[in-house]
Amino acid sequence: MNYDYQRIVDWVDDRIVEQSGRVILAFLLVTALFAVGLGSVSTESGTQQFAEDIPAQNALDQINDEFLPVFGENTGSTQLIQRSPNVLSRQSLLAMLRTQERIEEKPTLRVSGTSSAAAVVARTIDPQATTLERQITTLERATQSDVRAAVRANADNPAFTGTLSNDFNAQSASASSTIGVVQHSLTTDVSSSAGQSGSSPLTPIQLTIQRIVDNSPGDITVFGSGIISDEFGTVITDSLLIVTPAAVILIVLFLVVAYRDLLDLLLGTFSLAMAVVWTFGFLGLAGIPFNQIMISVPPLLLAVGIDFGIHAINRYREDRETGLDIEDAMRVATDQLLVAFFIVTGTTVIGFLSNLASDLPPIRDFGVVAGVGITFTFLIFGIFLPAAKVWMDRRKQDWPIPTFSQKPLGQEGSALGETLSIGVTISNRIPVVFLVLTLLLSVGAAGYATGVDTSFSQEDFLPPEEVSPLLKALPEPFAPSDYSVVGTLNFLEDKFTSTQGGSVTIYLEGRMENDAALEQIHRAGEDPPGSFVSEDRRAESTSIVTVIRDYAEEDPEFAALVNRNDVNDNGVPDDNLDEIYDYLETSPVSSEVDRYLAEDHRSARVVYTTSADASDKEVTADARKIADRFRFDAVATGNTVVFQQVSDLIFSSAVTSLGLALGGTVVFLVFIYWVLDGLPSIALANLVPIVVSVAGVAGTMRLIGISFNAFTATILSLTIGLGIDYSVHVVHRFLDERKKTDLQTALRRTVVGTGGALMGSMFTTAFGIGVLVLSVLSVLGQFGILTALSIVYSFLASLVVLPSALVVWDRFANESPDVPMVEQGAAGDGESDPDSDALATDGGVVDAQPSSDATTDGGETR
Repeated sequence: MNYDYQRIVDWVDDRIVEQSGRVILAFLLVTALFAVGLGSVSTESGTQQFAEDIPAQNALDQINDEFLPVFGENTGSTQLIQRSPNVLSRQSLLAMLRTQERIEEKPTLRVSGTSSAAAVVARTIDPQATTLERQITTLERATQSDVRAAVRANADNPAFTGTLSNDFNAQSASASSTIGVVQHSLTTDVSSSAGQSGSSPLTPIQLTIQRIVDNSPGDITVFGSGIISDEFGTVITDSLLIVTPAAVILIVLFLVVAYRDLLDLLLGTFSLAMAVVWTFGFLGLAGIPFNQIMISVPPLLLAVGIDFGIHAINRYREDRETGLDIEDAMRVATDQLLVAFFIVTGTTVIGFLSNLASDLPPIRDFGVVAGVGITFTFLIFGIFLPAAKVWMDRRKQDWPIPTFSQKPLGQEGSALGETLSIGVTISNRIPVVFLVLTLLLSVGAAGYATGVDTSFSQEDFLPPEEVSPLLKALPEPFAPSDYSVVGTLNFLEDKFTSTQGGSVTIYLEGRMENDAALEQIHRAGEDPPGSFVSEDRRAESTSIVTVIRDYAEEDPEFAALVNRNDVNDNGVPDDNLDEIYDYLETSPVSSEVDRYLAEDHRSARVVYTTSADASDKEVTADARKIADRFRFDAVATGNTVVFQQVSDLIFSSAVTSLGLALGGTVVFLVFIYWVLDGLPSIALANLVPIVVSVAGVAGTMRLIGISFNAFTATILSLTIGLGIDYSVHVVHRFLDERKKTDLQTALRRTVVGTGGALMGSMFTTAFGIGVLVLSVLSVLGQFGILTALSIVYSFLASLVVLPSALVVWDRFANESPDVPMVEQGAAGDGESDPDSDALATDGGVVDAQPSSDATTDGGETR
């Protein structure tokens, strides 16, 4: 097997060195192909994408489909939130009505109706004031005393008080804010055309209303699903406009330091751009929508691409320093790096693909796209970049471009080399003690991390209420937009909690004409759980039962019908329910019936009011308890339940993905080290820094108060995917050096030779991804911080902890630390090396000198 893989590596080496021009042309053609797909990339934003196929969301969708027209797709509403020292003053009431009139006058806004506290006051003064024009005229002629009397007359009217803020005072006829509503009728063509852009069908309507309101008197804010959807999409664009240039500037700055050569810098940057084009072209060709989580994909590609690029250039420079020509130096470099890159790619892809186990579609899509992108990055930096480097170096003597430095990062005897060797010094003195202490600390961090919270809310996908002044000071087009949704949501929660309250819905499926159907609905509300609002030990709710009871008080004939069919005399009919329903459906309350009973009488909904101070977790658990009381198929749903279910899935996804990523990585590393080196046991040493990094990241999450959310749910598997990069480079280089020299010399050469490239990669990618903290989305900033920390932790663990793990492994796997592995016959665990009489270097050079007399320059034994 070793021979077979070497034949593959040699074949690739031949293509890179001997046919570099053809390789470059082939990669450019593929880039052109993927570039075609860039125009097909679509976007998807908001919380709906996370709720696909979730039982509670499916029930909510069923409710929206069945209980028309109030909850139908072809209807919608816009809220007009008015603020004033007193919104019930005559002047403020007129401002609301005049604004609604201006909106109603525009046919494109498809207004089907309006409502407001102002309309209620006007109709109280003049019962004939059924139009906005008549209501405005009524209030213009009324006195403030008339208005005050009308307000007091409606002090117990829910249709009036429900639109007013908590501070409503009937005696003084005052309130600081109110909500007016504009209802819209949306045709199918409007819905479909708007949906194609990924926005709400109400988005263009509410943006137009916003412009009308901006030119109207009074302090009125436009709010609704269209405004929310617009900000969902806008925040993605604004974040990319800020993050991408900042990342490019930092990355180029660090690459200048790492490469110190203009051509190498241009080649590395072009390769990074190629990886992004391939990945996003694939996104478009595969029809996978771009969502908020995928904002992190470009930085991830940059992270791995930068690492591969610096390692490729640095290792090639090391081999050129030994006196090898262009072709031989590249063969030596790619012989070692192609294998290391393959191992890194395999383990990284496993880490990302572990997200396929998630029940959340956006996280699954992220795993696929990230895995494909990393594979593309491997091909570009493992084959294209070396081929282009060979092609350029053959010709650059004829180009008038100055070469600043071709020295590799990190050399023995340098100050940087000594700094990087700290882990080697520790491993030479107290490897076992240090390793045990590190693992104990990691176990403690992992235990501490079990207290990390999990959250999912609409606000995670929206910009903060206050954007940083630093970001607002940016010049156009980088300055973020003005956002209002989160501020409005906070205002509504603060001012209208007691009047609006929270709610959950129980969706029932079954034959609602069954004699016991209504009794079940009635009895389910007895002795409600603690998070439900109750009175006299009965849950506050609305359903077909409350519609029946309310209408029975208004219609004596219907009351008599109910009484005749009420066996236990509790106001809830038990017999002939089909007759009851038929009567209601031809009555003035038929629209109310449609809200709670399906047209075919095979499903119903019950809405329970929940306490404002109850947590989503408590409300969801209690709603499920109520659902279990029904003999029908009953599902607890509503936004609160859906969001909590998504939150639970985020946590389970994080844990499952972590387990799969760790398990898959172990299996892959054991297999690959057995195939390539005959040393499967070294996979355990390779895992040590990964375990340390994952525990460190998880513990840090709790320490700094970052929860698992839609963005950070992937961070643990991502830490494995990115962190394995550093440890694989160290282990693979160590195995190469250990076959040629003693243990401590091999460790020092490894850390000095590879550590320089790792450090350059670490700084570049940590800062490049860390710029996500500048994102308008705070949760994306959290993701950037955690990803940068995972890179730093992985780097430190690979250079400080891994040497001790390798020393402990070497003590068990080899007979003597002072003799090269090949001289011990240790090409495999306990197996003899068929070529033990020769020391094969990376480039296949044979050297029979004793290791103690060997000199090294850049890791090449001569």
